[in-house]
Amino acid sequence: MSTKLITQDGYDALKQELDYLWREKRPDITQKVTWAASLGDRSENADYQYNKKLLREIDRRVRYIRKRLEDMKVVTYAPEQEGRVFFGAWVEVENEAAEIKRFRVVGYDEIYQRKDYISIDSPMARALLKKEVGDEAIVHTPAGETLWWINQIDYVK
Repeated sequence: MSTKLITQDGYDALKQELDYLWREKRPDITQKVTWAASLGDRSENADYQYNKKLLREIDRRVRYIRKRLEDMKVVTYAPEQEGRVFFGAWVEVENEAAEIKRFRVVGYDEIYQRKDYISIDSPMARALLKKEVGDEAIVHTPAGETLWWINQIDYVK
């Protein structure tokens, strides 16, 4: 498996999720499973079955996060990046229809539940990499090509 890129914010969020699942959520669910099991017949015990399923999902997520964190490379801001689009940049772009979008170019593990983050592997991010303010980028998507201009580039320092 190759090394995956992640911002410091994304890495911290994954570590925080792992800590919450392992130290708070899992002990609570384990206690509920133990209580439900003590009631007797487990085959018709909804509390037992539901919480056992939840415990398996937590364990699966914990294993996944631990494995991902071992394989991550945290990318931090470097002054050489200034003025160009690289990993971790906040970018504002505009198309021919004067539609403006602002997003951050991040790793795959950071984009979920965030409308303002896009993956480094997305067509938009690939088209914008190494471009400067005022440059145009042609984004190739299944729906066709779209022309975007870069209005602004910022980094979290």
